Amino acid sequence: MSEAPDPAPAPGTGASPAPVRFSARRLRAMMAKEFAQIARDPSTFLIALAMPLLLLFLFGYAVSLDTQGTRVAVVVEDSSAPALALSGSYAASPYFHTLPMRNRAEARHLMVSSQISGIIVIPQDFGKDLHDGRLPQIQIVTDGSQPNTATFVASHAQGVFQSWAANEGMPGMLDKAPQIELSTRFWYNPALKSRYFLVPGSIAVVMTMIGTLLTALVVAREWERGTMEALLATPLSMAEFVASKILPYYLLALASMTLCTVIGVAIFGLPFRGSLLALYVIASAFLMPALGLGLFISSATKNQFVASQVALLSSFLPTFLLSGFVYEISSMPVWIQAITYAVPARYLIPSLQTLFLTGDIWGHFLPNIAIMLGFGFLFFFLSFRVTRRSLD
Repeated sequence: MSEAPDPAPAPGTGASPAPVRFSARRLRAMMAKEFAQIARDPSTFLIALAMPLLLLFLFGYAVSLDTQGTRVAVVVEDSSAPALALSGSYAASPYFHTLPMRNRAEARHLMVSSQISGIIVIPQDFGKDLHDGRLPQIQIVTDGSQPNTATFVASHAQGVFQSWAANEGMPGMLDKAPQIELSTRFWYNPALKSRYFLVPGSIAVVMTMIGTLLTALVVAREWERGTMEALLATPLSMAEFVASKILPYYLLALASMTLCTVIGVAIFGLPFRGSLLALYVIASAFLMPALGLGLFISSATKNQFVASQVALLSSFLPTFLLSGFVYEISSMPVWIQAITYAVPARYLIPSLQTLFLTGDIWGHFLPNIAIMLGFGFLFFFLSFRVTRRSLD
């Protein structure tokens, strides 16, 4: 059954037009128009499909924060059996890729050229000191231009030496051994693989790109192409207009998120210990502020180039830098930590990491979901006001 046309005021009466009722038929027609524009626009497929896959494989394979295979030079100046055994302990460590050398000058040259990150020197008389009952010494030299790597090399080199000394029963080392046995366990990520938290973070970046960057172009595109005037001549309500611009990109973002999740689990071996219900609830909550911010930017700028630049500065960069995706928030200055509370992705990424690695912890999810929905209502309220003012 066809719907009756919306009543229009009689010409010349001066009466205000009757309120436009919500029409599902008009909404479907507008959504079909938006999907047709998406299909004709190659940049949409580039952002929605190519860029997410590129980011996912980049953070899954190319970017790694794992502390394994660090290149160090082991200079063995003593030919005794204990010195060779200690050198073998360093070579057997999974944290180091050792380069055995006989002189310090060659090792120093490699460090100056940034080919190695540290030098471990086993000096002369190492075996003699051990035989005479003295505690032998080794020298550890690190590249201070990379503070994190330098700290890692120094601490793990000392750890390997202490483990070797304890196994050899060295005098002086056993006396310093603690009387408490320490048992270390790594929960949720026993292998300490960085991709286990980089891949969920890249999914958040993908959703930000689709939700904010693509949506930031939709209204501006209508103004630039001159089709907004044609839409104003139709009996289209504000709710129908906003919904027709939001729903296609909401579905596109969910589809891209699903694809990234499948790739993360199937190819990168990322564990998925939660439920699909929690995944889509969390994703939908985050898409509220992402889509709302994109629509607000698009309505306020009316220019695709300006809208894309504003979207990158206001959504993509904060998601990448201030959400805890790569950089630990607790290590940031206090005033920057305060700014991170205004970044919706700050509440998405911990939820995704918990969902993948731990499971459904709704006590952790619900506060984050509530905050993301709050941001979404704020951005949609601003979008309605700006859009209505533009249409008036």
